[in-house]
Amino acid sequence: MDTPPYDIVISGAGPAGSALALILASKSPKPERIALLGRQFRADSRQDGAIDPRTLALNHGSRVLLEQLNAWPVESASIQTVHVSQRGRLGRALIKHDELGVPRLGSVVAYDALLAALHQALQHSGITMLEATSQPLSSTLTIQSDGARPQGVERHYGQHALLATVRASRPRKGWAFERFTRQGPLAILPHPQQDDLYGVVWCCAPEDAAHLQALPEHAFENALHDMFGDRLGRFQCLAERHVFPLALHAGPSLINERTVAIGNAAQTLHPVAGQGLNLGLRDAAQLGQALAPWLARPHTDPSPLLARFAGMRRPDRWLTAGITDFLPRAFSTGNPLIEHAGGLALLALDLAPFLRTPLARHLLQGLRT
Repeated sequence: MDTPPYDIVISGAGPAGSALALILASKSPKPERIALLGRQFRADSRQDGAIDPRTLALNHGSRVLLEQLNAWPVESASIQTVHVSQRGRLGRALIKHDELGVPRLGSVVAYDALLAALHQALQHSGITMLEATSQPLSSTLTIQSDGARPQGVERHYGQHALLATVRASRPRKGWAFERFTRQGPLAILPHPQQDDLYGVVWCCAPEDAAHLQALPEHAFENALHDMFGDRLGRFQCLAERHVFPLALHAGPSLINERTVAIGNAAQTLHPVAGQGLNLGLRDAAQLGQALAPWLARPHTDPSPLLARFAGMRRPDRWLTAGITDFLPRAFSTGNPLIEHAGGLALLALDLAPFLRTPLARHLLQGLRT
């Protein structure tokens, strides 16, 4: 049998696929036999001073991984306190970095800046970077990390996410907010470009999202203030607003004995609590660890290692998917009894560290197996 030209082909050069390529390159004696297929590889981010509306919340574990890969962007905003509340009901919870013994709970980065930092690091990794084409490449293993929708569990939430960037008149440095409403969760996150800027992720019914997107700026600012409250003062809308449909799609990470899916190719989640990319980076880190012995002996059968990887990832993947699936549905039923129960749950989390800490640690670093 002819030896394939590549040991591994990674299809998709987004954040998860690029991080995996860097991890594998650091463990392979022949990184040139790892091919990364992508489009528009970028070595620099925006230089025109424009506000990038696409921001990502990365937890502490994800930041440590990216720093180890020399792929952390220059600009980031730290999250040291997360304020969780429910509109119209009593009860709120604060999650603070010092009670978990970490310098920060997470960080917010611009999508463009993160991708540019990853692609810059890839230039020095020794792997083969190829523009994606319709022609398949021969390899021993294939990793899917592109935008292909995973097949398996599927749920449509009847919600769209509106993304916006706003300036707050009374910013609180290091604070992020998650506010549950009957329409869906509303997240307000510190923005990496300026201390008084915030990224807004407003989940609501599709018709409401379209209406909010079309509002004049002053009307949108008033609507956001009415929904969020006065904790950050008044808002000034900046940049263009964008809307995306929300759904859960999750399938097996092991497609066949020589094909694995990670990141969005394995699961796409509701954006509540910002867990999607963090979960994808944990996929990449654990797959890189699983394949390290095989990279030294690529003539051997990798199937047992891939099967073990899939089994080890299953608890973290499904617990994280379960949390992000439950929260937006539980708080948006419109049932007063459930809403009051939600408020009591937030109060209990705030008063009882033994309840709050396990959830916070999972959101911080995932389920360790």
